[in-house]
Amino acid sequence: MQTPNKEPESSSMTHKEEEEMLHDISKLQEQVQHMSRSQKLTEAKINGVEAKMNGMEAKMNGMEAKMDNLKIDLNTNLKTGMADLKTDLTNFLQEILTNGEKVVKETHDEKKRNVNHDSIDSNVGSKTHHIPKINMRKFDGKDPATWILQMEQFFDLNNVQNAQKVRMETVYLEPNQLVWYQWLCSHKQFIT
Repeated sequence: MQTPNKEPESSSMTHKEEEEMLHDISKLQEQVQHMSRSQKLTEAKINGVEAKMNGMEAKMNGMEAKMDNLKIDLNTNLKTGMADLKTDLTNFLQEILTNGEKVVKETHDEKKRNVNHDSIDSNVGSKTHHIPKINMRKFDGKDPATWILQMEQFFDLNNVQNAQKVRMETVYLEPNQLVWYQWLCSHKQFIT
């Protein structure tokens, strides 16, 4: 079956209405093109932001890796440093203890010699100045100001020369303080 050819119906629009409609269609086409350009620009911006975010994410991952490496290096160096410090401290304490035993022995031997000299001097009739023995408390590391004041009073009463004061004070040191004094002497520090 064939459809009969009909002639187009004539438009009931006026020429002016057609122009207005064409003008409106043109505006709509411009708006669509403008929106299309805006959409493309927005998509380009979004793609740029996504690229920047991907770059920042890569940098963050790199920084995290560097931080992990720094933590590992810090832990390794800290462990090595602590081990070295422990070794050095152990060696130092062994040296002090060894020297401390020598100081105690030397002090004991010196006391023996002084007792022998005192008895010889008293037997021979020597006129050397004899410092009387007093019962001073030994210095235990506590209240040094009082202990020093007491020693100074003792020295003043007995006219002890400055050169002899330190040697005499060592007799009144507890073993731990004597070890410290020996350490100072072994490092050739001038002690007054």
